[in-house]
Amino acid sequence: MTQVIVGKWGKSLAIRVPLEVARAAGLSDGENVEIEALDGDIVIRRSVGHTRELELARAAAAEIVADSKGRSLAGIQIRELREDGLRG
Repeated sequence: MTQVIVGKWGKSLAIRVPLEVARAAGLSDGENVEIEALDGDIVIRRSVGHTRELELARAAAAEIVADSKGRSLAGIQIRELREDGLRG
């Protein structure tokens, strides 16, 4: 568990989300989230729409990868391009 410090941001309080937590949650800059107090705890979650979009995107990516097996682009395997893209 990571500890962070609550700071002031204008008239509100702010919490910085450490990069490793953001990556583990798949959180990106500018993303809208819902926040609420629940039994004294703070709960932050994505909207239902985002979760559904993410599921659809993952399913589409899996379909593309499955369809691309054995195909190449100018001698480069699609798998290699995908892996290169994941490395950034």
